[in-house]
Amino acid sequence: MLEKIIIMLTHNDKTVPDAIEIFDENKDLPIQYWGFKDVGMEPAKMKILCDKMHEAGKTAFLEVVSYSEEECMRGAKLAVDCGFDYLLGTLYYDSVAAYIKEHGLKYCPFAGKVSQSPSILEGTVEEMLAQEAKFAENGVYGTDLLGYRYVDGDPNVLAAEYIKNAKRPVCLAGSIGSEERMKLVKEMNPWTFTMGSALFTKNFVKDGSFRDNLKYVVDFLKTL
Repeated sequence: MLEKIIIMLTHNDKTVPDAIEIFDENKDLPIQYWGFKDVGMEPAKMKILCDKMHEAGKTAFLEVVSYSEEECMRGAKLAVDCGFDYLLGTLYYDSVAAYIKEHGLKYCPFAGKVSQSPSILEGTVEEMLAQEAKFAENGVYGTDLLGYRYVDGDPNVLAAEYIKNAKRPVCLAGSIGSEERMKLVKEMNPWTFTMGSALFTKNFVKDGSFRDNLKYVVDFLKTL
């Protein structure tokens, strides 16, 4: 499970102001995947942070929670300019997929109908899988599933069924902040899953630092 987690330096759907310092303080921990969102930090600092991740031998993810084609393309260009390895999120657009492919990144757009802020996920698993199959035909690397933001049914049932039947890798993103949910994620077995806010709200070590909470998660994932 440790090889599946993406640590997001984000809280309340924004990159935290001191994300560079937090990464530097925790880059020695055995986490391969790191990421943050396209809001909350100026682009020049985003590039510095992305470069630091690569210098430390890490894989870098940018998640973009945008819905219009113009906003999604802006996020895609930011991902390319900063040198990210993966673009997570955005609603799917052929233009964004083509741009990302042209520049050699891997693209994982949202599955289902995603809207609002904070985001919600709507639709049936059948609709999402049909959508995902079309993405796969278009050469998209995988999908970003906001499983625990699902409002049309049981999030666990949806996520498990979707992950089981998807043709390409699935990143299960958002609201995974307890031991119970990490155990459920292990059973679902997605390609990756994200965790961010739970570390800043100290869900695991109440009086501890970000690092204390991340070390707790690392040790817990080693037991799964």
